[in-house]
Amino acid sequence: MTPQPEILHYAVTVVGKDRPGIVAAITGGLFNLGCNIADSSCTMLGGEFAMILIVSLKRPFSKARLIEELKPVCDQIGMSLGVRTLHPDEIVRQESDGEICMISVYGADQPGIVYRVTKELATRTINITDLNTKLIGTAEEPVYVLMLEVALPEGETPESVEQTLAALKKELHVEIGVRVITPVAF
Repeated sequence: MTPQPEILHYAVTVVGKDRPGIVAAITGGLFNLGCNIADSSCTMLGGEFAMILIVSLKRPFSKARLIEELKPVCDQIGMSLGVRTLHPDEIVRQESDGEICMISVYGADQPGIVYRVTKELATRTINITDLNTKLIGTAEEPVYVLMLEVALPEGETPESVEQTLAALKKELHVEIGVRVITPVAF
């Protein structure tokens, strides 16, 4: 039996001024190299675009080659590139055994909302799997929106999380909601 070639994994980050075509340019470069995108996240933050991708390739392939091929693509579209080699213990897909919930926080924009909410969750060993913030409303009445996807550890329930955040809700004068994300069966 022929041994299977070793698979290498890299974390690729791309950051720069937002404009159409960034995702197509980067993923086109990865496709041309024969990369598989295992996981990714892309977002626009204050006019800047940021993406992080976990890509895999069969050996032989080097980090230097990946950079050599993607750097011109990034330079052409005005983006910064970062590449980090992932070690085998970093590429294990980490699914949560606990319930997955969405926590939404809405209120008047003020310093400390993200810190105070995430600190409270950390004290309960609640793992944040995704976090997004956005400022909406008007210049006169800005509204801060914080959305978190969390994995609840054993013993935690959506109701207990809501109770945990109740004091912050009053103190920060924000609305906080917690809801279960129900898996969809196909």
